[in-house]
Amino acid sequence: MRRPDAAAAAAALPDAAVLPDATATAAAVRDGDSDAREVTEQAIARIGRLDPGIGAVLHTRFEAALDEVAAGLPDGPLRGVPMLVKDLGTEVAGLPATGGSRLFAEGTARRDSELVARYRRAGAVVLGTTNTPELGLNASTEPVLSGPTRNPWDPTRSPGGSSGGSAAAVAAGMVPVAHASDGGGSIRIPAAACGLFGLKPSRGRVSPAPRPTTLAGLVSVHHALTMTVRDSALLLDVAAGPLPGDAYAAPAPAAPFAELAARPPGRLRIGLLTALPDGPDVHPDCADAARAAAVLCERLGHHVTETTARYRPDDVGRTSGVLMGADLVAQIDARLAELGRPLADDDIEPFTRLLYDTYRTLPAADVSRALRRAQEIGWEVGAAFAGTDVLLSPALARPTPPLGTLDTTDPESVYRHASVHSAFTSVYNVTGMPAMSVPFGHDGDGLPLGVQFAAPLGGEGLLLALAAQLEEAAPWGPPPPR
Repeated sequence: MRRPDAAAAAAALPDAAVLPDATATAAAVRDGDSDAREVTEQAIARIGRLDPGIGAVLHTRFEAALDEVAAGLPDGPLRGVPMLVKDLGTEVAGLPATGGSRLFAEGTARRDSELVARYRRAGAVVLGTTNTPELGLNASTEPVLSGPTRNPWDPTRSPGGSSGGSAAAVAAGMVPVAHASDGGGSIRIPAAACGLFGLKPSRGRVSPAPRPTTLAGLVSVHHALTMTVRDSALLLDVAAGPLPGDAYAAPAPAAPFAELAARPPGRLRIGLLTALPDGPDVHPDCADAARAAAVLCERLGHHVTETTARYRPDDVGRTSGVLMGADLVAQIDARLAELGRPLADDDIEPFTRLLYDTYRTLPAADVSRALRRAQEIGWEVGAAFAGTDVLLSPALARPTPPLGTLDTTDPESVYRHASVHSAFTSVYNVTGMPAMSVPFGHDGDGLPLGVQFAAPLGGEGLLLALAAQLEEAAPWGPPPPR
């Protein structure tokens, strides 16, 4: 389906709705102040009105969702909350599971992924799936298969990636929350680009079942994009916990995440990073946002000291690239075996094809070396937490780019620009540590900026408590009316 051009999209973009968050929605349904069917119908209407100018939603199941509401929803903590699921790494029964790729475009999912099943058991109403770059391989959401997703703050700009469809849907006010995943910054990058809260949980916090993720499972994890911190905590309580047989699991939290988020974080030792060794130049707006967040943290009673990074972005990028590249080859080869044919020229985008051809002949020893280096990077970054509770940095090294900057039909363009977007984020995928993007200020064009906080493995509760404190002190909101 063709998306409208930038001018038409801008003209068609209605004012963003200010929605009750998921926590408030579930409480209103539970208390009888709202009706689950009415809430669902309103969300469906918002998607129909808002999405044509944005292109966030791919496949819908509106009638099935209304039938589920009519049959009676489970009495869980998300009862009556409408949501969307990213079309990557998860499956919604009856909907295509394309991963943004023409190679995977045919067929429908036969069952829900474990995470989707957990959302449903908690009472959530799944309305459809959201747009993603091909196989999650881009920091912008512009797949050839379905066209670009536009940023609700400015339809000429990228919403980030790879969870750009989910981010745009929440920022525009279609739904209060949406599922997302993060293999190199894919929750935090679109959170920063769209003015949302985005937490990447610890490695092993959320089960990937039933999709075996091979080596990419070491760096990629599922969670959500939300307007509020308490919604992120609520959804993490629903999603968290290993499935018997999972290869690894994160340390169990001391209490439910919703409870941890509501506790004062105490006086934290915060290390401030605004530059990276041999990394990209950091835009002054992004660095200034991190410094301003540090000033606020000090005003809230925390102790902030400037520090230096214990990793090099190019080293992290090479390590992550091998781990995710090996998984990419396995994923594509499995699909070709299922189809019973070789790879055709138009099956995948040029950038994906370049990665596939690069990594399909990768020696096993190189994969082993990458796994060893990932552990070494973990120890090196982990040493910073000996005297620091939390690390603070910009989420992105540059403000949100125009659509077309990261063009997967031009691999050189992606290589030229991609490292700028993941320079501060990807290291926490390689190490497995939790990290979050918190909205903080705007760039010179009025677009939102995000600042990143990271903690040691298992530290999501601490991050959520700090984020809730920052949310109260410096609230954020949806895009202004256009």
